[in-house]
Amino acid sequence: MLVSKRVKRLLQFVPGKQRFGVYRFLPFFFLLGGAMEWFMINVRIGKETFYDVYRRKRSERQYEARMEKNE
Repeated sequence: MLVSKRVKRLLQFVPGKQRFGVYRFLPFFFLLGGAMEWFMINVRIGKETFYDVYRRKRSERQYEARMEKNE
Protein backbone atom coordinates (compact mmCIF):
# COMPACT_ATOMS: atom_id res chain seq x y z
CA MET A 1 0.00 0.00 0.00
CA LEU A 2 2.89 2.34 0.78
CA VAL A 3 4.38 1.90 -2.69
CA SER A 4 1.11 2.67 -4.48
CA LYS A 5 0.74 5.91 -2.49
CA ARG A 6 4.25 6.92 -3.53
CA VAL A 7 3.53 6.11 -7.17
CA LYS A 8 0.27 8.08 -7.07
CA ARG A 9 2.04 11.06 -5.54
CA LEU A 10 4.78 10.87 -8.17
CA LEU A 11 2.21 10.70 -11.00
CA GLN A 12 0.50 13.83 -9.67
CA PHE A 13 3.61 15.83 -10.60
CA VAL A 14 3.15 15.14 -14.34
CA PRO A 15 1.51 18.27 -15.80
CA GLY A 16 -1.65 18.33 -17.94
CA LYS A 17 -4.00 16.26 -15.79
CA GLN A 18 -7.10 18.38 -16.43
CA ARG A 19 -6.55 18.94 -20.13
CA PHE A 20 -5.11 15.60 -21.27
CA GLY A 21 -6.06 13.11 -18.54
CA VAL A 22 -4.27 9.77 -18.87
CA TYR A 23 -3.00 10.77 -22.33
CA ARG A 24 -0.48 13.09 -20.69
CA PHE A 25 1.80 10.06 -20.32
CA LEU A 26 2.03 9.37 -24.07
CA PRO A 27 5.27 11.32 -24.62
CA PHE A 28 7.01 9.09 -22.09
CA PHE A 29 5.93 5.98 -23.98
CA PHE A 30 7.04 7.47 -27.31
CA LEU A 31 10.45 8.24 -25.83
CA LEU A 32 10.69 4.77 -24.32
CA GLY A 33 9.78 3.17 -27.65
CA GLY A 34 12.31 5.29 -29.53
CA ALA A 35 15.05 4.47 -27.03
CA MET A 36 14.24 0.77 -27.28
CA GLU A 37 14.36 0.92 -31.08
CA TRP A 38 17.70 2.74 -31.02
CA PHE A 39 19.07 0.15 -28.60
CA MET A 40 17.94 -2.74 -30.81
CA ILE A 41 19.56 -1.18 -33.90
CA ASN A 42 22.83 0.13 -32.49
CA VAL A 43 23.87 -1.88 -29.45
CA ARG A 44 25.80 -5.04 -30.13
CA ILE A 45 25.55 -7.92 -27.71
CA GLY A 46 28.34 -10.26 -28.57
CA LYS A 47 28.87 -9.72 -32.29
CA GLU A 48 25.27 -9.13 -33.33
CA THR A 49 22.47 -6.64 -32.94
CA PHE A 50 18.82 -7.62 -32.68
CA TYR A 51 18.24 -6.78 -36.35
CA ASP A 52 21.19 -8.90 -37.50
CA VAL A 53 19.58 -11.89 -35.84
CA TYR A 54 16.14 -10.96 -37.21
CA ARG A 55 17.41 -10.69 -40.81
CA ARG A 56 19.32 -13.96 -40.57
CA LYS A 57 16.31 -15.85 -39.19
CA ARG A 58 14.03 -14.36 -41.87
CA SER A 59 16.48 -15.45 -44.60
CA GLU A 60 16.64 -18.94 -43.14
CA ARG A 61 12.85 -19.21 -43.09
CA GLN A 62 12.59 -18.03 -46.69
CA TYR A 63 15.24 -20.52 -47.77
CA GLU A 64 13.49 -23.37 -45.97
CA ALA A 65 10.16 -22.39 -47.54
CA ARG A 66 11.74 -22.44 -51.02
CA MET A 67 13.30 -25.82 -50.35
CA GLU A 68 9.97 -27.28 -49.20
CA LYS A 69 8.23 -25.80 -52.24
CA ASN A 70 10.75 -27.37 -54.64
CA GLU A 71 10.39 -30.83 -53.12
